[in-house]
Amino acid sequence: MNKRGSVVDPQSGLPSPCPRDPFLSPDSHMDVQGYKWVHWRVWLCRLVALLSLGALLILFHWRPRLGVLARCRSCPLALAEVLLLRDGSGQQHVVEVQTEELEEGSFEMLGRQEEAEWRDTVQLHKEEKTLLHYYLFEGLRYVWLDRKGAFCPVSVLNEDWTCKDLYGFQKGLSPREQSSRRSMFGVNLIDVPVKSYMRLLFEEVLNPFYIFQVFSIVLWTTDEYYFYALCIFIISIISISISLYETRKQSITLRNMAQFITNVTIRRESGEEDCVNSVELVPGDCLIIPQEGLLLPCDAALLAGECLVNESMLTGESVPVLKTPLPAADRTYSSETEHRHTLFCGTQIIQAKGGGPGGGGAVAVVTSTGFLTAKGALVSSIMYPQQLNFSFQKDAMKFLLILGSLAFCGTIYIFVILFKANVTWPEIIVRCLDIVTIAVPPALPAAITTGAIYAQSRLKKHGIFCINPPRINVGGKVSVFCFDKTGTLTEEGLDVWGVMEGGPAGFSELVPDPRLLPPGHMQSALACCHTVTLLRGQPLGDPLELKMVESTGWTLQEPEGDGDVVNAEYGGHKVLAVMRPPTQQLFLHRNSSEAVAIVKRFPFSSALQRMSVLTVATGGRSAMVFVKGSPEMVASLCRADTVPPQFSSTLHTFSSEGLRVLALACKPVDVNSDLINIERADAEKDLQFLGLLMMKNLVKPESAKVINVLRLAQIRNVMVTGDNILTAVNVAKSCGMVGSDEKVIFVTASPHTAQSLPTLRFSLEDEVAAQRSTDVMDQSLYQGGFDYHLAINGKSFAALCDHFPEYLPKVLMKATVFARMLPDQKAQLVKELQKLNYRVGMCGDGANDCGALRAADVGVSLSEAEASVASPFTSKTENISCVPLLIREGRCSLVTSFSLFRYMALYSLIQFCSVLILNTVKTTLADFQFLFCDLFLVTLLALFMGKGGPSEELYPRRPPASLLSLPVFGSLFIQTCMIVLGQLSAVFITKTQEWYIPLNSTVFGTENLPNMENACVFNLSGYQYIFMAVVVTKSYPHKKPLYHNVIFLCILLIHFAVMTWLVLYPGPFFSQVFKLYNFTDMNFKMLLCAVAALNFLICFVVELLIDLGALNCLRLLRGKRPSKKQYKRLNVLLSDSTSWLPLNQTLTPRDHTVIHFS
Repeated sequence: MNKRGSVVDPQSGLPSPCPRDPFLSPDSHMDVQGYKWVHWRVWLCRLVALLSLGALLILFHWRPRLGVLARCRSCPLALAEVLLLRDGSGQQHVVEVQTEELEEGSFEMLGRQEEAEWRDTVQLHKEEKTLLHYYLFEGLRYVWLDRKGAFCPVSVLNEDWTCKDLYGFQKGLSPREQSSRRSMFGVNLIDVPVKSYMRLLFEEVLNPFYIFQVFSIVLWTTDEYYFYALCIFIISIISISISLYETRKQSITLRNMAQFITNVTIRRESGEEDCVNSVELVPGDCLIIPQEGLLLPCDAALLAGECLVNESMLTGESVPVLKTPLPAADRTYSSETEHRHTLFCGTQIIQAKGGGPGGGGAVAVVTSTGFLTAKGALVSSIMYPQQLNFSFQKDAMKFLLILGSLAFCGTIYIFVILFKANVTWPEIIVRCLDIVTIAVPPALPAAITTGAIYAQSRLKKHGIFCINPPRINVGGKVSVFCFDKTGTLTEEGLDVWGVMEGGPAGFSELVPDPRLLPPGHMQSALACCHTVTLLRGQPLGDPLELKMVESTGWTLQEPEGDGDVVNAEYGGHKVLAVMRPPTQQLFLHRNSSEAVAIVKRFPFSSALQRMSVLTVATGGRSAMVFVKGSPEMVASLCRADTVPPQFSSTLHTFSSEGLRVLALACKPVDVNSDLINIERADAEKDLQFLGLLMMKNLVKPESAKVINVLRLAQIRNVMVTGDNILTAVNVAKSCGMVGSDEKVIFVTASPHTAQSLPTLRFSLEDEVAAQRSTDVMDQSLYQGGFDYHLAINGKSFAALCDHFPEYLPKVLMKATVFARMLPDQKAQLVKELQKLNYRVGMCGDGANDCGALRAADVGVSLSEAEASVASPFTSKTENISCVPLLIREGRCSLVTSFSLFRYMALYSLIQFCSVLILNTVKTTLADFQFLFCDLFLVTLLALFMGKGGPSEELYPRRPPASLLSLPVFGSLFIQTCMIVLGQLSAVFITKTQEWYIPLNSTVFGTENLPNMENACVFNLSGYQYIFMAVVVTKSYPHKKPLYHNVIFLCILLIHFAVMTWLVLYPGPFFSQVFKLYNFTDMNFKMLLCAVAALNFLICFVVELLIDLGALNCLRLLRGKRPSKKQYKRLNVLLSDSTSWLPLNQTLTPRDHTVIHFS
């Protein structure tokens, strides 16, 4: 962090994101300010808190920053005792700096880098003892580094470890080294605090909602509304009790999931193996993994042996992953780049082999502990979820302030009325404060979450699990949805379609069955180049590799015991697996294939787009490297004279047919060299091209239907895949992302090199068609009536971002296919789309899509797990049919939240108007009248209003998300006017009756009950509570019609019947209970019902006209304004541009066809 707390990149010294595990955690910036306690200020604040009966402490609890400013003074971070943190979302936090005494020489033990880092700190703080200054925030420990002048995450102490450095820890740590590291890094425990009921009660009661409730109850008691105050008190107690129970239950559940303590075996510096508690583990410990595996309590880098790991908790990927030893290279170790060699905390090691005595077990070195681990990041994301940047929640809070302003105006009005009536001062104060409790509904923020809760319940029934309910509302605003290809749009499993051997002379004939291949390197490559392993005799691994091995007919065998016999059979090399050819050959050939031993694996890397194995022939006669990967990558690693001249055209042909194409290559290696320690870069260069493997990947039958549904709903579909661009385009056409009459234009960008400048080119997929139609299309694809899609690969996307940023937004506007995208590029694409103000959805299998799923506004992981760290939503359905359902539920939830918001606001306004009218004539509502309206009428309606399900179809127009908009404000204003007119009409009609009896003007409030004015206003307002629930409940087109919500409909009918009964035949008992004047004139009672019916009809018609856009005429007065969304503004500008799209032109950074927008 810099002086104000941003984390400092140790390489450049420039501010950079806080280093959390990038495999799981998003980037975050923190601003830190230091303060010291000022004792006289502290005592002064204590005195003021005492005199204010704790009000000052409550204010400090709500606004921690004020507490720091009042009691502390600013100081340098090095001397700070208290820190004020501001996270990336703008939230402020206060933490205290803690000190811990360290043993003499602790810093020196951490190594050369740490010693240099800490030398100044030791001198600064060391008087007679060495002190460590640190603070804890969201589970992470931040330590003071004097040379950097900042508090940095403790992980900075080992962030420069190289892969070779980790091998230095194989000998183990001494007890003293371990103790010193534990003082620095803390214990290996993901500690989820479970607060006591008393502390939870204290924090809950200090919530502004409950403070307001306490204030209201005291006020109502003072006003002699005893029964109403008692009921609200009991309901609040029940609500608090349920809330405390659920909160503590969730904390206990999370702690049970997070806290895992077990006994593990570590190697000491002396060479002895010691069984210790996992809590004692520190970075640098050498961990011995047993053959039967274990549930990992830390993050560790695998140094010896292979491990079969179930990572479904992290990625949602159900297929176990084979982890191989970390290469002993000089590059800096990172769990993200080396994740195929990293064992993550919380994952289950199913089997470990090849790393210990007797051929069993494995050896790893601990790299991260506690909250710095992968599991720690997962728990942290659950405990401290990112703040959602969604206008709906913000607008709800702003609207509460508007209602507060209205309450203030009402208070002034009541004060003037009562003062003129010579009402006593205590009565004036009580009446004025009472208006505030009526006009501001404290339950409003809680009520608008009801829609999301119902939607979450419905989604769960369909196998879609949500760990972040506020995201459901965001799903209703999604405007572009990105899809992974393999396993998402297409089937997970692939079938081998054929094999073609290749060489300098060209390609051979297509061989449909690999078993028909003659013995040779191609057959051996297909049989050996994989990471398939055996578990209890059954092959396990990537579905593609399983199909490939199965197609060869070869069988996999793994050494038993220490493997000495097998090792001796293959020249003494350490054998991981043996591939044996089938006993009966399907071809007639003098030579037969012989068994091959795999001695080293370099697993598949998305970044490298390849994997490789090192094999040894029987007797150790020869060694060979086999490489499998994307054709473009493998060809670039081969000697040019071995690649067939028709390589590009052949690849183009097969990819265009939608086939998954892989290339294979090989290279002989000196069998007497150090095969185990060979560098990957050395093994995978100067290769001999062997041929191509084609696999058919069928599109899932649901994909085309879902894509069509989304297109009709005007939601953009984007494919983001690691596959070949032509294959991706073919799949895009097959599933309907690209229409049969729509053109595909390829975007090709090259980076800056020593020989050339960066270039950018747009070209049609069919070069012949390009020549014929370029002139026509150049007039403007937008204006000429052509619809087109752009396709771009990962390398071009990187060059576009780096060298042509002015073209990036325009390409993003029309790009549908993103191919050969690395995991980081997928996440970057999501963020770039969000910069254009798109609400982005992402659907993937959770493995390589983890970053993109978490970066998206709505991430859906297709997984068998109920929840994973991969995304907020997890669907057990193995196809994308969950996407329209999620969007429909999001829209339904958003519409329901709007309806509830408006209903709660109108409920307050109805009661506000009733009280103002009645106070004007020196009366008010009775205790039971308040209770009846609030609990029986409003609460029941509000609870079941959101129970209606979503519409069966997706409508092209998305529901609004802003509460502070003209339709919402206009509707509330007009409806409030109708409410006031309705109540005033009832009062005036009552006063015109011959039998009207005026109020007693010498008394005020409840003493004037029962009376005619109160009765007519209560009766009409009761109807208003009921019919307003109908008026504001929206259904078409995002929700099912009202009659589908049977419970809500029944409650409406019951309420209507009860209210009509109270108006027409209240009876003496209920008239006394409600303090209700019983009119004897039945014609008048029927007239009141007619006024209520007319009021409902007018309100319903007004709302219908507003829904149809009647208020849009007001927008004409201000003139047409550009959209606030950048992608909409850019779309308009592009459609008016005559220079876009520059087909078949090679552009450089100097050639600007720039369209500016602000």
